[in-house]
This record gives sequence, structure tokens and C-alpha cells, in this order.
Amino acid sequence: MASVPTLPFTGDEAADQLLASDPLALLIGMVLDQQIPMERAFHSPYELRERLGGTLDAATIADMDPDSLAAVFAARHALHRFPGSMAARVQAVCRHLVDHYGGRAENVWQGMATGEELFTRIAAMPGFGKQKAQIFTALLAKRLGVTPPGWEEQAGSYADHGCYSVADVDGPDAMARVREYKRAAKAEAKGKGTG
Repeated sequence: MASVPTLPFTGDEAADQLLASDPLALLIGMVLDQQIPMERAFHSPYELRERLGGTLDAATIADMDPDSLAAVFAARHALHRFPGSMAARVQAVCRHLVDHYGGRAENVWQGMATGEELFTRIAAMPGFGKQKAQIFTALLAKRLGVTPPGWEEQAGSYADHGCYSVADVDGPDAMARVREYKRAAKAEAKGKGTG
């Protein structure tokens, strides 16, 4: 039996275990990983599961009344800084999974023949621009062993060894290094924008 990967993204063992064992939780965490701390984004699928009665199911989320799902996201403590828009985005991703992948997140990435096919499938999901698709391609490769030929080219710089994104997080020290890298990248981008 294959060992379950370690995804120490939240600092909470139960939430990290959910990310490692439930592909939909991991995908939702990736959807939410913007404009809030990484730990919070990847912890939210655990909280969402609890608020939905103990299960995460793409078809259930896709079929929910949008206002009801937004209320679940907005309940104290909100699952994201922008609960309404992110609830809509998570629902759109779940609808995409139902319409194209039998409601199974892992069907997006399992059995890919090439890195290009993998990246194309990820980038086609709602809310996944090029950068987010590159990061998730790298995360799948580095943390879950999803490495079809050519994945490195598709992941771009996120395929490199180092601490650039959540794909490189293998423990608390790595989380701090990723945060420092992001701070430096933002400062550099800001400097170029004002120069």
C-alpha cells in the first residue's frame, strides 16, 4: 500500500492529513490560496468540510444554492478574506469537476501522459491562471509524485528546487522560507513598478 504524502501546509495535523488524503480538499486549498496566508487557505477545506456536515463532495458543493454556500464561507470565522467571491469560485471548480471529471478532483491529474496535458487540464479550471496552474503542477509533482514527462517545462520556475511556493513546503522551516521569498519578490516587483 502506498504511503500517504505529507502536506504540512497548515500547522494543524488534522487539516494537513485531510489535504494529503482528499484530493478535493487539496484542490480547494489551492483555489483559496490568494490574498490570505497560505496556512489559512489550506486550512479552510478542513473547516468547510466540518461546516458541510463532515464530508467534502464536489457534486454537493456544485449543486448548493450559491447564497447558502456563500453564507457557509462567511460564517464566523470566515473561510477567506473574500468569502462571497471565493465561495463562488470553489463552486465553479466543483461544477467543472462534475461536468468533466465525474466529480473527482484526482481525475484531473491521474494518468496524464505528458506535462502539457496535465498543465492544460489544470489551467482549464475556473480561477486557475497561468501562475496558479504552474504552482499546482509543481505541487503535484514535488509533493504527490505526479510527474508526467515535461512537467518541469510546464511548471516553469516553480519546478526548480528551492522555496518559491507551496509546492516547496515540506515543513515549518520551508513555510518561513516561502514567505520570505514571496516578500522579496513583491518588494522587487514594487520597486520595478515605481522605478
